[in-house]
Amino acid sequence: MSPIIDVCPLSDLPPGAARIVTWEDLEIGVFNCRGTVLAIEDRCSHDDGTLADGELDEEACTIECPRHGSLFDLRTGVPQTLPAYQPVETFGVLIEDDIIKLEVD
Repeated sequence: MSPIIDVCPLSDLPPGAARIVTWEDLEIGVFNCRGTVLAIEDRCSHDDGTLADGELDEEACTIECPRHGSLFDLRTGVPQTLPAYQPVETFGVLIEDDIIKLEVD
Protein backbone atom coordinates (compact mmCIF):
# COMPACT_ATOMS: atom_id res chain seq x y z
CA MET A 1 0.00 0.00 0.00
CA SER A 2 1.29 3.45 -0.94
CA PRO A 3 1.95 5.99 1.81
CA ILE A 4 -0.71 8.70 2.07
CA ILE A 5 0.17 12.25 3.08
CA ASP A 6 -2.09 15.16 4.03
CA VAL A 7 -1.82 18.29 1.89
CA CYS A 8 -4.34 20.82 3.20
CA PRO A 9 -8.07 21.42 3.64
CA LEU A 10 -9.88 21.52 0.28
CA SER A 11 -11.02 25.07 1.08
CA ASP A 12 -7.33 26.16 1.10
CA LEU A 13 -6.94 25.14 -2.58
CA PRO A 14 -9.78 26.82 -4.51
CA PRO A 15 -10.24 26.36 -8.28
CA GLY A 16 -7.27 27.84 -10.15
CA ALA A 17 -4.91 27.47 -7.19
CA ALA A 18 -1.70 25.45 -6.93
CA ARG A 19 0.65 24.50 -4.14
CA ILE A 20 3.86 22.54 -3.79
CA VAL A 21 4.13 19.69 -1.30
CA THR A 22 7.46 18.13 -0.36
CA TRP A 23 7.64 14.45 0.48
CA GLU A 24 11.08 12.99 1.20
CA ASP A 25 13.22 14.34 -1.69
CA LEU A 26 10.30 14.87 -4.09
CA GLU A 27 8.35 18.04 -4.79
CA ILE A 28 4.76 17.54 -5.94
CA GLY A 29 2.55 20.17 -7.54
CA VAL A 30 -1.07 20.00 -6.41
CA PHE A 31 -3.57 21.84 -8.64
CA ASN A 32 -7.28 22.55 -8.52
CA CYS A 33 -8.66 22.42 -12.07
CA ARG A 34 -12.24 23.66 -11.89
CA GLY A 35 -12.93 21.59 -8.77
CA THR A 36 -10.84 18.54 -9.70
CA VAL A 37 -7.67 18.22 -7.64
CA LEU A 38 -4.70 16.73 -9.50
CA ALA A 39 -1.07 16.14 -8.54
CA ILE A 40 2.10 15.73 -10.60
CA GLU A 41 5.81 15.77 -9.96
CA ASP A 42 6.86 19.44 -9.86
CA ARG A 43 9.65 18.95 -12.37
CA CYS A 44 9.76 19.67 -16.07
CA SER A 45 11.16 16.58 -17.76
CA HIS A 46 12.99 18.84 -20.22
CA ASP A 47 15.25 20.70 -17.78
CA ASP A 48 14.11 19.89 -14.21
CA GLY A 49 12.59 23.34 -13.67
CA THR A 50 9.53 23.82 -11.46
CA LEU A 51 6.11 23.51 -13.07
CA ALA A 52 3.90 24.90 -10.30
CA ASP A 53 5.09 28.45 -11.07
CA GLY A 54 3.76 28.12 -14.62
CA GLU A 55 0.41 29.13 -16.07
CA LEU A 56 -2.46 26.79 -15.18
CA ASP A 57 -5.09 26.29 -17.89
CA GLU A 58 -8.12 25.09 -15.94
CA GLU A 59 -10.15 24.43 -19.08
CA ALA A 60 -7.58 22.00 -20.52
CA CYS A 61 -6.13 20.88 -17.14
CA THR A 62 -2.59 21.69 -18.26
CA ILE A 63 0.33 23.52 -16.70
CA GLU A 64 2.84 25.44 -18.82
CA CYS A 65 6.50 25.20 -17.86
CA PRO A 66 7.53 28.80 -17.14
CA ARG A 67 11.02 28.27 -18.54
CA HIS A 68 10.51 26.86 -22.04
CA GLY A 69 6.74 26.62 -22.53
CA SER A 70 6.08 22.87 -22.58
CA LEU A 71 2.48 22.08 -21.65
CA PHE A 72 1.89 19.11 -19.33
CA ASP A 73 -1.44 17.32 -18.96
CA LEU A 74 -2.18 17.33 -15.22
CA ARG A 75 -4.24 14.14 -15.50
CA THR A 76 -1.50 12.04 -17.11
CA GLY A 77 1.79 13.92 -16.69
CA VAL A 78 2.35 13.64 -20.45
CA PRO A 79 3.80 16.71 -22.19
CA GLN A 80 1.58 18.12 -24.93
CA THR A 81 4.24 20.31 -26.56
CA LEU A 82 8.00 20.37 -27.05
CA PRO A 83 10.69 20.74 -25.89
CA ALA A 84 9.63 18.23 -23.20
CA TYR A 85 8.84 14.75 -24.50
CA GLN A 86 9.09 12.55 -21.38
CA PRO A 87 6.13 12.36 -18.98
CA VAL A 88 6.39 13.26 -15.31
CA GLU A 89 4.96 11.19 -12.48
CA THR A 90 1.36 11.67 -11.37
CA PHE A 91 -0.05 10.95 -7.93
CA GLY A 92 -3.43 9.72 -6.74
CA VAL A 93 -5.52 12.31 -4.91
CA LEU A 94 -8.04 11.51 -2.19
CA ILE A 95 -10.38 13.91 -0.41
CA GLU A 96 -11.37 12.66 3.03
CA ASP A 97 -13.19 14.81 5.58
CA ASP A 98 -12.43 17.92 3.46
CA ILE A 99 -8.67 17.16 3.57
CA ILE A 100 -6.70 16.72 0.34
CA LYS A 101 -4.45 13.67 0.57
CA LEU A 102 -1.87 12.25 -1.85
CA GLU A 103 -0.90 8.66 -2.51
CA VAL A 104 2.88 8.73 -2.82
CA ASP A 105 5.32 5.91 -3.56
